[in-house]
Amino acid sequence: MDHQAGLLRLGIFAAILAVMALWEAIAPYRPATAVRRPMRWLTNFGLLLLGAGLTRFTVGAAMIASAVLAQQQGWGLINLVGLSGWHGGFLGGLIAIVALDCAIYWQHRLTHIVPLFWRFHRVHHCDTEFDVSTAIRFHPFEILASALYKSFFVIALGADPWAVVIYESMLSGFALFNHGNVHLPRGFDRLLRRVIVTPDMHRVHHSILMNETNSNYGNILSVWDRLFVSYVDHTKTNDHDMQIGLEEFRDKRSQSLWGVLWLPFRQP
Repeated sequence: MDHQAGLLRLGIFAAILAVMALWEAIAPYRPATAVRRPMRWLTNFGLLLLGAGLTRFTVGAAMIASAVLAQQQGWGLINLVGLSGWHGGFLGGLIAIVALDCAIYWQHRLTHIVPLFWRFHRVHHCDTEFDVSTAIRFHPFEILASALYKSFFVIALGADPWAVVIYESMLSGFALFNHGNVHLPRGFDRLLRRVIVTPDMHRVHHSILMNETNSNYGNILSVWDRLFVSYVDHTKTNDHDMQIGLEEFRDKRSQSLWGVLWLPFRQP
């Protein structure tokens, strides 16, 4: 199953990445700084490869393995209330997906609250532009910690392995979508963000103003930000004039691949 799940996730990821990159190329919402773009993509995709390599040789398919183990042993809330198996599989899977999205909301929020976690998460936020490649800009150690965190919740929930595959595919797909340098018609965006996170909603989260950075933590469902009072509707400035990134890490050194790998161990 690990091999099948991996191929499925990779295929979905590659397809959505291609669509979003094409959309950005045809109709970019914010003008990209062409001189910096090649270095940014080298840094961001370099982080993706390093993160994938680290997890491949460490925790690997930890979430799938955790789900299989929980299913075999009857562990977790979903198994305890009898929503596993063919008779309750759909409802159990839906509960698992929604609960995991809530858990990831809190993981994201904690990376902004806990100073040690923020040191690693600021690699994601120090990007000075905002496009589909920002979605993959994470320090390898944060990716590793995230995999362990999610595996714990998979066991606690007793999530079905295929529900985990579906959620992970949705998570990476939505990350690419809501980091896109694209814009939806205002009315449609307003309607859509009542349910899911949109690019205009998530762009606020990458503002240089910290009260805006510390908002809109949602990944798939937008309800968590409204429920836990972290929703900010729009930036103080308009979307085109707002600055992206962190004030203290805008130099060329902080934007290189080596610079972002070393960034968690630097003082601002």
